[in-house]
Amino acid sequence: MKKIFGFVFVLVLMLSVSVSAAGEATVYVTVSDGNGVLSLNAERVTVTDINNDGILTIDEALKCTHEQFFDGGAEAGYSSYVGQYGIALDKLWGVSNGGSYSYYLNNAFAMSMSDAVKDGDYLVAYAYSDLTTWSDVYSFFEEHHVTVESGESLTLKLMSSGFDENFAPLVLPVKGAVITFDGEKTEYVTDENGSVTVKLSAGEHIISAVSEKEVLVPPACVVTVNAKTYEDAPQTADSSFGIFTVIMAVTFAATIACFKKKYINEK
Repeated sequence: MKKIFGFVFVLVLMLSVSVSAAGEATVYVTVSDGNGVLSLNAERVTVTDINNDGILTIDEALKCTHEQFFDGGAEAGYSSYVGQYGIALDKLWGVSNGGSYSYYLNNAFAMSMSDAVKDGDYLVAYAYSDLTTWSDVYSFFEEHHVTVESGESLTLKLMSSGFDENFAPLVLPVKGAVITFDGEKTEYVTDENGSVTVKLSAGEHIISAVSEKEVLVPPACVVTVNAKTYEDAPQTADSSFGIFTVIMAVTFAATIACFKKKYINEK
């Protein structure tokens, strides 16, 4: 009897640890709306165990994303259901298109909405732009968040995910894609290796890309460019001379004022 009680106690303890272990996780989520527009750019989302089953899933991550960022919450912008092959998307970011959606976890094709997510994961969900042949190509930068100093160059690599003739996953560079800063096209274009080197002004920017050759699911890289402070700026000979000149001019003016005051008092 004691053995049975001990076994039950251990089993209950293990289950409680398993459930509590799910807790919550921070996942970075990107969403595009099917019009080539990034609706969410690698935003930090707190994912909770909505159904209390001890597992944090892609479905729960997307629900939490809509609760935190979509106007009206998940009730207004998100819908999923259990179908023949498991959980399926029915609405994403307010877009209902008959089920033409996809999602990637850490830039790898996710097999199910029930796939688990963990702290630090990157999740991308999108509605298809091409609703006829579904030719949208998932593309991504190898970096999701980057911080550089003002004046520094930044090199990024743009890749795409797909499948070969045997449906084995493969990753290829995206050539000739035009880079965008905050939604605006630039003169920067990726080379044959998918690489591009850019410079940005101080502040936070969203780098993405478009292509005339294929329908890209818009990638997102959040770049923070730190502004230079006065202490960071190099003191050149010209700037030092300028500062010296100002100091001398102020000193000379003060000396003249003192002499004038003394002269007036003596008179």
